[in-house]
Amino acid sequence: MQYKEIVSVTGLSGLYQLLTTKSDGAIVRNIGDKTTKFISARQHNVTPLESIEVYTIAENVRLHNVFQKMVEHETSIPPVDPKTATKEGVSGYFKSVFPEFDEERVYVSDMKKMLKWFELLKANDLLNFDAQIAEDNAANEEAAPAVEAPAAVAEPVAEEKPAKKAAKKKAVAEDGAEGEEKPAKKAAAKKKKTEE
Repeated sequence: MQYKEIVSVTGLSGLYQLLTTKSDGAIVRNIGDKTTKFISARQHNVTPLESIEVYTIAENVRLHNVFQKMVEHETSIPPVDPKTATKEGVSGYFKSVFPEFDEERVYVSDMKKMLKWFELLKANDLLNFDAQIAEDNAANEEAAPAVEAPAAVAEPVAEEKPAKKAAKKKAVAEDGAEGEEKPAKKAAAKKKKTEE
């Protein structure tokens, strides 16, 4: 089992391994008690953990980045028990481990859920995030050239616009006489239609 196979299911506590998907739902295995069940797509939404992001003061971060910080600080700051910890205890723990959290948008209930998930992942030896970190780095490297390319294209386009406007003005100035003839042609066409 790998981290990318782990999902959260709305309406069900704990974490699950996604075994297979069907048109009307999915078959999942609870990573805690190893029971397998079918979940209906009408009643439940399945969200892969690797797609979950956490609000921070700057840019959002992936959930595995938060778990990685929790692993790094585990020796100095042991995780609190989500069942017995107070609101201040849970938020104080996350402030010390991940100070970039946006306290207004990350609720204590979300923090408790992350603590529960962390314990489940730890118990099942699923806290190795090397593959996810490598994917994030590759995505960042691919995104960087894409941002630079339009900037290089934008400069020549800006230079061409004045030339087009000047050509239009010149054409209008030259076609001034023709512009006067066009209403006369239209009037003649209307006269012709009324005569028929």
